Amino acid sequence: MTINILFIGDIVGKPGMEMVQTWMPGIKNKYRADFIIANGENASDGKGCTEKEGKVLFDLGVDVITGGNHTWDKHQSQDYLKSNQKVLRPLNYPRGTYGNGFVIADSKKGKVAVLNLQGRAFMAQIDCPFRGAEWALTKISQETKVIIVDFHAEATAEKQALAFFLDGKVTAIIGTHTHVQTADERILKNGTAYITDSGMTGPYESVIGMKSDAALNRFLFQTPQKYQTADSELHFSGLFIKADLETGKALEIERILIPEFQKNINGR
Repeated sequence: MTINILFIGDIVGKPGMEMVQTWMPGIKNKYRADFIIANGENASDGKGCTEKEGKVLFDLGVDVITGGNHTWDKHQSQDYLKSNQKVLRPLNYPRGTYGNGFVIADSKKGKVAVLNLQGRAFMAQIDCPFRGAEWALTKISQETKVIIVDFHAEATAEKQALAFFLDGKVTAIIGTHTHVQTADERILKNGTAYITDSGMTGPYESVIGMKSDAALNRFLFQTPQKYQTADSELHFSGLFIKADLETGKALEIERILIPEFQKNINGR
């Protein structure tokens, strides 16, 4: 038997939430999704995911919401981690940090594990994601072979290194955080699906989701600027994976970007 898994790339603010509400029913039907994961660390105005956004996503059929470094930006999103085990934060924050770093959830086809990790290159120096993954897999692999990793990291090299480290041990390693979808999706030689970044679901007339004027001023003047979520040129980004339930190995991988970017002018 096989299982169809849909992953929604970083949802940014109200525009990103609206894109999910608009497109997810059709995408879910097209790919016959059995299990849906969404990265929601930017869902609440670009900063965290509160119970409000979580309810919308779960009502749409999302099974697990993953997080990242911005999960901590609002106390409401931090509180949400305490109340819902299917809302994750990266596992490799220091011991004692509240919230779950992985969850094993039921689907109509069987159990699926979702593991959330955060990189350290050009980011906070938290615990090792490689060793954290090793520890988590000793627990997870006793219950299911279908394991999806959301690796929330800045550096491509770190994402690729984790992919080779875990190839054959997990179903997929899906990069998040940079908000720019990469075109390197593939299945590695030992059966793990991989993409460096699944992309952003939200406003692309922006600097990774932020209104461009504020972002430009941050670079030009090297001073703090108020974060404001942009709201134009909206796209839905994500990933589809088909996996073997018995072995956990990936069988298919496909990037999703709706609508596609305009690549010519006046039809030329």
